[in-house]
Amino acid sequence: MLAMYNYCLALIFGSAAAVFILLFFVPAPYGKFLRKGWGPALPARWAWMIMECPSPALMVLFFVVSPQKDIPQIIFIALWLLHYVPRTFVDPFRQSGGDKPFPLLLVALALLFNGLNGYANGYGLFHLQAYPGVWLLSWPFIIGAALFAAGYRVNRTADEKLRILRGKNPSEYQVPRGWLFEYISCPNYFGEIVEWLGWAVMTSSPAGFAFFAFTFANLFPRAIRSHKWYKSHFPEYPPQRKAVIPFVV
Repeated sequence: MLAMYNYCLALIFGSAAAVFILLFFVPAPYGKFLRKGWGPALPARWAWMIMECPSPALMVLFFVVSPQKDIPQIIFIALWLLHYVPRTFVDPFRQSGGDKPFPLLLVALALLFNGLNGYANGYGLFHLQAYPGVWLLSWPFIIGAALFAAGYRVNRTADEKLRILRGKNPSEYQVPRGWLFEYISCPNYFGEIVEWLGWAVMTSSPAGFAFFAFTFANLFPRAIRSHKWYKSHFPEYPPQRKAVIPFVV
């Protein structure tokens, strides 16, 4: 299993580098970037649920069969499920636009990634690395947990504000206003990047940093693209807003 773990890490880091470059040129065809020519599709709500399932399922499996269940590991699985249970089983059915097509090709690629990521994090955290109770007092855990909590709050708040905004007029995009949207176009992506940076620091694991690398590689280019899209579609778009990191970019 160690060989499989190392193979998964190599694939995640390698795909992160490839995705980071590719997405600057070819935005993933869903949401505002949905376009024809990407083959068969599923309704978006079912696509999201299907492709996210491996992440919570594999983590729970590795946790259940692990002989080590110290308090830090219990916290890790709780935080992972705090993110993935709503993301997988609740949010797809609450967001507007759930009937929009979502290419099967993207579903297959996401299933592959989530399988690799769930395996790497689950095996690494619950079978490869040890986290005694004293880990809760370490600086990596304290700093990482704070980053995770802040990122999670930003991500969930941004998603909820966008859900409410889109629910008012599901057929058209509107300019989000207020809160962090006054500073950046994509606080939802910013929050998720910070969240998984916190996870990487908190667990201090190769798999955690691999997940963070892929999250950044996936969301940073999309945020840049989304920022340019808003500016091109709304002439009154606030010029002082950045794309994804307040006051920076």
